[in-house]
Amino acid sequence: MKKILNYIWRGWMIVLGAVLTIVMGIPVLLFSIRKEHYKYAYQFIRFWCFGMFYGMGFRYELKNLTSKKIDKNTQYVFVSNHTSIMDVMLPCILMPHHPLCYVGKKELVKIPIFGIIYKRICVMVDRSSAKSRADVYRRCAERMEEGQSIVIFPEGGVPDDTSVLLDSFKDGAFTLAYKHHSPIVVFTFVGLKKMFPFDYSEGFPGKVKVYFNDILEPDCSAAELKMMAHAEIKNILEKSV
Repeated sequence: MKKILNYIWRGWMIVLGAVLTIVMGIPVLLFSIRKEHYKYAYQFIRFWCFGMFYGMGFRYELKNLTSKKIDKNTQYVFVSNHTSIMDVMLPCILMPHHPLCYVGKKELVKIPIFGIIYKRICVMVDRSSAKSRADVYRRCAERMEEGQSIVIFPEGGVPDDTSVLLDSFKDGAFTLAYKHHSPIVVFTFVGLKKMFPFDYSEGFPGKVKVYFNDILEPDCSAAELKMMAHAEIKNILEKSV
């Protein structure tokens, strides 16, 4: 019975996502035509994220582990762990004053309707192409010059082995931050690995814990930034097991 209810719940996500994408998609497309209007498109993207997250029965509790403040006039690189599709909603929900651009997989552009919007709000990367991976830096730098901040999940995807607490980090987010002197905002998301896994027969609504770990200044090497971010996120995850 539990599995049946989970499949119904997942089916509701498809219906909810389709409705929200159609309703919010038109203003997103219109406002993202001109670069200077993207900040307006971003508000509709946030509505979409709120609708998906809360519409699926989730809520979150924010815990600040640092006294540092996020400056609304500064462009950042945002990083966090990645265990669920619902992770994607949280940065937009958390950041009302920072129009975000995600670095995402090229394959998602094939999803009907959603794919059209996805192309407007993401820097797409073909992970099988070295040229595509290298070009991400240039395209992200262009977005940051337009006033956007960048979201990258540095694990590069969700590990197939669910026993992995935190996969090793790719270099991209930290190289980008180092090259363009952008601070890195580190978040840890706890709970969604069980609440909304990629196994469609599992999961349940509930409260997600969001930890604001730190803001790392790009005054050391990319390798050191990566090491510090990984250690901070892993520390929280180990305490939460």
